[in-house]
Amino acid sequence: MEENVEGFSKEKTSKIKFHVVAIICIILFAIAIAPKTLQNDTFYTVKIGEYISQNGISNLTEDPFSWIDLPYTFPHWLYDFMMFKIYNLFNWDGIYVSTIVFAATLGFAIYMLCNKLSKNTIISFLGAMLAMFCLKPYITARAQLVTFILFVFTVFFIEKFLETSKKRYALILLIIPILIANLHVAVWPFYFVLYLPYIAEYILSLQILNFDFILRLKKVFWKIINKIKKIENLDEKLNSLDEKIKDNKEKRECYFNNPYKVKIEKNKNYKWLLLIFVVCIFTGLLTPLGPSTPYTYLYKTMIGNTTSVINEHLPLTLVNNKECVVFLVITLFLLIFTDTKIRAKNVFFLIGLIVLTFMTRRQFSMLCLIGIPIVTELFSDLLDNHIPSSKMKLLYTFSNAVGAVFIICVVFLIGSRYYKEKSDDAYITNSYPIAASNWILNNLDLENIRLFNEYNYGSYLLYRGIPVMIDSRCDLYTPEYNTKTGDPKDGTDIFMDVQKVCTISISYEKIFEKYDITHVISYTNSKLSMLLRKDDNYKILYRDDNFTVYERNV
Repeated sequence: MEENVEGFSKEKTSKIKFHVVAIICIILFAIAIAPKTLQNDTFYTVKIGEYISQNGISNLTEDPFSWIDLPYTFPHWLYDFMMFKIYNLFNWDGIYVSTIVFAATLGFAIYMLCNKLSKNTIISFLGAMLAMFCLKPYITARAQLVTFILFVFTVFFIEKFLETSKKRYALILLIIPILIANLHVAVWPFYFVLYLPYIAEYILSLQILNFDFILRLKKVFWKIINKIKKIENLDEKLNSLDEKIKDNKEKRECYFNNPYKVKIEKNKNYKWLLLIFVVCIFTGLLTPLGPSTPYTYLYKTMIGNTTSVINEHLPLTLVNNKECVVFLVITLFLLIFTDTKIRAKNVFFLIGLIVLTFMTRRQFSMLCLIGIPIVTELFSDLLDNHIPSSKMKLLYTFSNAVGAVFIICVVFLIGSRYYKEKSDDAYITNSYPIAASNWILNNLDLENIRLFNEYNYGSYLLYRGIPVMIDSRCDLYTPEYNTKTGDPKDGTDIFMDVQKVCTISISYEKIFEKYDITHVISYTNSKLSMLLRKDDNYKILYRDDNFTVYERNV
């Protein structure tokens, strides 16, 4: 007994030590991969947060940042407000540090989920680090980074609730969708997608369990028929059904104890999870954006045309995503060529996430967030089946001083490469019109100009206080959102009009006349600039190596 207590104490102590090592490594790697150079969306996030801080959101009916009169909804008002407060206190340094903090929190959340599923601390750490590496392109000061954290915790607390049925986990699962609805309303429906694999597994388990119920119904049916009309050999029929029920019970128990490949979990807490799912549907009402916004925002985005133009919404091609290829190869290898068994809900998770990833490359992030913890569970089961002692040997090896220092040094060396690459980066690069914005602010009447600008730097102009024609709040500039009647036919497709001008797929003069453009800002070397320089109706007011400002004389 003392040996067991001592062994348990040693294992628990080793886990605590390694958790500390894992946290240190995750923080170091988060510092390494968090970008210093700001992403386009960050600029409008700060500006909108400033507006909310000064004016609130209840009285806003039109967008205050575009010179076009457009209705506006704050899709991530709470995140914008939070980021402005950070910016107001610490400037861009604060935004950069917040990105590191959120990245580290995401890494820790993935580590917790991996550890919950695989029960193998070392494999969980490797899975978390791999996930962070694959998520590098998504680590930026955007609302999605916070919702990534909440999605991972959603799966984690679902697992905890199914395991323990404790009310505190149910409460957390009720709070998370409220946060998502206010932090990033566009992805709020995805919260419920995370429940679907569990619901599907629950339905499958009921079908298997209820086969006996069907056989018993047949027995009742024959007895009723016998009372109406006497049936010959009824006892034989009933005995045959009893034998089938007994045989089915044995097969069912055999399957649950030793399934061939797919494990279906019997869990009495599934019915309570289903209740939580239903209650959470009403959490979309707990936002100041209006009762319908969380339920309709994503749908409007999906039926709009921005998904066919913006890079992250385009379908994924495997040749351009080596990480996805590696993930698919490893997963298929574990499922086909090993004796590892997989839970039914994980099958549904993987199929759904892989389909979503091929539909739009942005969803590769969700495949990393949820798919990698599932793969760590499969790999851990493989080790347990063939090398049962490996779990504790690895834990004791890397939780001691030498092992801990070794892991931290390896992560530090890997991370230093990424840190060196960004050490000289500026928060705002010359891909944004820094000098041109200074000139516009000092020389043009902002209240009377109608400035044409391109999508990629519109948010920076907005941040500087220059009224824009478009920015990276792309939904705002589509007819599904800017209609004032509710009918997209009455809206204006500003997004596609700008795209057509920038790609020279339509006469720029036709669009400029439609919107009564007075001034144009464009990349100096763009196709549009080359045409405008040859057009006598356009006068160059300002020019540098990166941007040119034109006045339209028509």
